[in-house]
Amino acid sequence: MCICVIGDELTAGTGDARGLGWVGRVMARTQTEEPAFVAQLAVPHESTTALSARWEEEVRRRHQPHGDNRLVIGLGSTDLDEGLSLARSRLNLANILDGAAASRIGCFVVGPPPRPDVDADALASLSGAFADVCQRRHVPYVETFEPLRTHEHWHADVAAGDGVHPGQAGYGLLAWLVLHNGWHDWLGVPTAS
Repeated sequence: MCICVIGDELTAGTGDARGLGWVGRVMARTQTEEPAFVAQLAVPHESTTALSARWEEEVRRRHQPHGDNRLVIGLGSTDLDEGLSLARSRLNLANILDGAAASRIGCFVVGPPPRPDVDADALASLSGAFADVCQRRHVPYVETFEPLRTHEHWHADVAAGDGVHPGQAGYGLLAWLVLHNGWHDWLGVPTAS
């Protein structure tokens, strides 16, 4: 199994002193028949426009011709920073998912978590737009914004670091959300005990 994980700096675990981020924590709790090859392909502050322009080349170089190839997309809030419209953000994600489906690559999408420096209502709308694109394509979507919007530990962990990125506790919360929202079913593997 080959799992490519694309997204922004949250996908890489920026701010996590242990360097695991949510991806490392999720993979530590994922038992596959044979060890999975996991490629973390993060680009800091990447918008969905930039992501849609690079994903295919990045993934094609790592996937196996006849293997079980998967794509995890970790979305952030950069589209709002760059002033992209919701329609453009939706289209960018749709293009990635449609391209992956055409190549028979299963996708799993993790939405953007809250950030204190980003308008909460705008981020809620962006997350909702991403969720809708995924729902229409029957692609699993993990909503992280709403569960963490008023979560004390999330906000305390972000505030204790650089004020934008979570630390170990925050990444643990993101990993928990991923693991409890269809991850094991999507991979077709047993839930880790």
